Amino acid sequence: MVTLGGTWGCWNGVLSTAVLYGSLALFTSILHNVFLLYYVETFVSIYKIDKVSFWVGETIFLIWNSLNDPLFGWLSDRSLLSSAQSGSHITSPEVVLKRLNALSTSGPLFALSFLAFWVAWAQPGLQFLLCLCLYDGFLTMVDLHHSALLADLAVSATARTRLNFYCSVFSAIGSFSVFMSYGFWDKENFYSFRLFCVALAAFSILGFFFVSRKLQLRFKKEILPKQDEAFALKELSVGNAPFTHLEKPVTIGQYLKQLSKHKNFMWFVSMNLIQVFHCHFNSNFFPLFLEHLLSDDISASTGSILLGISFIAPHLNNLYFLTLCQRYGVYQVIQWLFLLKLGLGVVILLAGADHIYLLCIFIASNRVFTEGTCKLLKLVISDLVDEDFVVNQRQQAASALLFGMVALLTKPGQTFAPLIGTWLLCVYTGYDVFERKPARDPVLASDISSGSGTPPLRLGCFYMLVFVPITCALLQLAAWSRFTLHGRKLQAIKTLRQGTQHGHLVGVKAI
Repeated sequence: MVTLGGTWGCWNGVLSTAVLYGSLALFTSILHNVFLLYYVETFVSIYKIDKVSFWVGETIFLIWNSLNDPLFGWLSDRSLLSSAQSGSHITSPEVVLKRLNALSTSGPLFALSFLAFWVAWAQPGLQFLLCLCLYDGFLTMVDLHHSALLADLAVSATARTRLNFYCSVFSAIGSFSVFMSYGFWDKENFYSFRLFCVALAAFSILGFFFVSRKLQLRFKKEILPKQDEAFALKELSVGNAPFTHLEKPVTIGQYLKQLSKHKNFMWFVSMNLIQVFHCHFNSNFFPLFLEHLLSDDISASTGSILLGISFIAPHLNNLYFLTLCQRYGVYQVIQWLFLLKLGLGVVILLAGADHIYLLCIFIASNRVFTEGTCKLLKLVISDLVDEDFVVNQRQQAASALLFGMVALLTKPGQTFAPLIGTWLLCVYTGYDVFERKPARDPVLASDISSGSGTPPLRLGCFYMLVFVPITCALLQLAAWSRFTLHGRKLQAIKTLRQGTQHGHLVGVKAI
């Protein structure tokens, strides 16, 4: 059978296909950025949700947010793990078409669930819970299938990097919805903001539907005839019988056992858990750092520029990182980013809290480089999909399921970030962000300044700003050094996967 990645790379219209795949990120980001910025403010300030209902909703949402990724991944890919039992063989084109069809349905539903936030239609606590769970459920379905396509459409690092490149371009374009929203946001007159959200959702619905359909039609026209011809020739060849290898279906217990023995997967998850924690720590405490470290020395407009840079720059910066990935490999680029994070942290620690321009550069670059690292990790997960496919001798790569398992094991970092951050702030300074007042005697908090005239809260924020990235970088470098899926081994895995899709069953002892 002709490999999907090879045929895909030979298309005359490969650029336009990559653009179509990347544009799906636009239809997600224009909505999700607005959601992140306004949903809490909407329910707290406009719908007047009470504190108990808010925390109950967030707690249930946390559980649902962690479980729905592996749940939807298993529901999507269990047929790929069990198809051998009946002797049927699901081909790679069928998997891709299945994912595109799912996107054409779940994408518009995701956009509709986004609209449910901006109109009061139930008691605030109940609406908050239902809106969060519905929105995150459809977002997970969209993200899983879109991410899985990265591993299903292409095997080569070059092709995957190209696809990811256009995702970054369109995600950056989608970030401008945040700037546009400022012109419509008004808590006293919510009508114009609702119309703005309806316009965004309508654009997203049409985009998901037409782009996914266009990709399906193009795929059927360009790929399936070649696949059918190659399969027919293979069956007619002397000495090449059709694929008849049978095996027992893989249960969820067996799959988890296989995953627990996948050492590269475990080391990657360990590193990624810290990365998710650091990304959300930066997002949660970015306004706090601006307020207590820089507000007395920079203008409000400069602060808003830093905030805007933190939204858009990671996507634009990722375009440069992807060119480096093509030249040096993803593993090496991520390792350099960890070293850069460590180096910048040490420099700003030695420089101290009084160098305002250094603080501005560090606060912005810390978030930009950390978010940029996160955006490269999909390429690593795609490589793990290849290794899982080869090592466990699967008939089809369970891409969505593996992406879902990564999310399950790393999403706790989202919860740890605000919990550990507020705890550290209270330990360093005695400042309780919930009470907006010192949690203990300010004199005790000032002990950490060692005689310095620096205000305790400002010094505590500075310590958090530099010690968290330094600690994260050291832990990540330790875990990343144990990750072996790069260089010759990665190339061997890709060769074996391509060889298996050609119909040649090959062993994995050489890996």
